[in-house]
Amino acid sequence: MEKTIIKDKLNRPLRDLRISVIDRCNFRCQYCMPADQFGPDFEFLPRSALLTYEEIERLAKIFVSIGVEKIRLTGGEPLLRKDMPILVKKLSAIEGLSDIGLTTNGVLLPKLAKDLKEAGLKRVNVSLDTLNDDLFGKINGRGVGTGPVLKGIDAAKQAGLGVKINMVVKKGLNDSEIIPMAEYCKNHGLELRYIEFMDVGSTNGWKMDDVITKKQIYHLLKERFELEPVDPAYYGEVAKLYRYKDVDVNVGFITSVSESFCTSCTRSRLSANGQIFTCLFNGNGHDIRNFMRHGATDEEIVARITAIWNGRDDRYSDERTAETNKNRKKIEMSYIGG
Repeated sequence: MEKTIIKDKLNRPLRDLRISVIDRCNFRCQYCMPADQFGPDFEFLPRSALLTYEEIERLAKIFVSIGVEKIRLTGGEPLLRKDMPILVKKLSAIEGLSDIGLTTNGVLLPKLAKDLKEAGLKRVNVSLDTLNDDLFGKINGRGVGTGPVLKGIDAAKQAGLGVKINMVVKKGLNDSEIIPMAEYCKNHGLELRYIEFMDVGSTNGWKMDDVITKKQIYHLLKERFELEPVDPAYYGEVAKLYRYKDVDVNVGFITSVSESFCTSCTRSRLSANGQIFTCLFNGNGHDIRNFMRHGATDEEIVARITAIWNGRDDRYSDERTAETNKNRKKIEMSYIGG
């Protein structure tokens, strides 16, 4: 299939695809799947509603044919999906795909990191919001300490995977951990990404007052470390990166609240049940699963995805206000990944 490049209404190309493979997770983090909302009786998607690996592979090939260069596998917790190395091997074989990564809480990496690397996975982003065991247990809603996650990080490094650490920062919860996390990651050669607490979904109780901004975090870091800015590696790079002057380790910021990057967003999302979302904050999905299962050809699927992207004008973070946060339809992060 010949590769073409499609663009949206704001002239943004489609370059990146997030694929959620499952809506379940073994944690109940407050900013994503709070336990009081996702309790024992919560109805997750039945297996029949999930895209099969063959369907994901088919759609991934189609997305690559119209411009996608990078794929990130997400969840929920993607490693809860059985035989993930099989899916990674299918995707890594797609001609024209330059990068495939995975976002995880890291707990299952000791069992799977080696097989994932051998299957073609290049890197993992591991979620870790604190090094304090008690606080981490509170945040993940399961009372799990940091030990299993740190073991997962070590397993990923030993397997030869690139590793980045994601830290969601919420005022009054873990902002005291900003410097300890920086020191740990710097000393262990890990790139840390501070993520501003975002208004994704409708269950995490987001308020603007709970946001610690990139500017605030940066000033804290500058009191302790010497930093120099790093130029973006490619168009549409989300993280704003800096390098520690005394060691070749980067630290980054995901600033979707305080410093929007909507104008260069090249990312689409495919939910676990086969819905295409053109923005993390847009709850209006476009069904592709049933369209495909009812016999659509590759050409018809290309035309449908192209029409969806061509009609995209999302720029939620540019327009965010207290009213837009309250009134806009949203989808939970556990369905479409972060």
